[in-house]
Amino acid sequence: MRPHLYLRAYMAGIVVPTFLLLVSMTVFALFRFYFEVPSQFVLAMPAWPLARAIVFPMAIVPNAWGLWNMLFLALRSRVRLSLGLHGALLPLLLIPGGVALARVFDVFGIQMRYALPIIPIGMGLYYLAWKFLVGFLNEEIGIA
Repeated sequence: MRPHLYLRAYMAGIVVPTFLLLVSMTVFALFRFYFEVPSQFVLAMPAWPLARAIVFPMAIVPNAWGLWNMLFLALRSRVRLSLGLHGALLPLLLIPGGVALARVFDVFGIQMRYALPIIPIGMGLYYLAWKFLVGFLNEEIGIA
């Protein structure tokens, strides 16, 4: 049996964001459909752009995490970077990409000057998630 290291790395990478997106979609659906709370209650914007904005994380983020974990596996012999630090670099791609896609698809307008302060916070959260959660999953499937 072949080990399929990159497939296992991809699968370990997508677990954490997929689980978090399921939780966030459950909360969104509960508030939207069960409690009938419009998104204007939370943010002063029309209701559907917020629902459209959730599509980006659902489609892109888990795949980006899986591919980023595969990249870590491919580069770990050449580049000495901890898994947490490698994961902390991912928001440098995702946040500007999300802002650009929101602007292109006219979901809602976020100016980059408001998104820039979020990048260090995202990097810190991603560092912790990659170090502890993805690191644990990589150890469990034998690719750490």
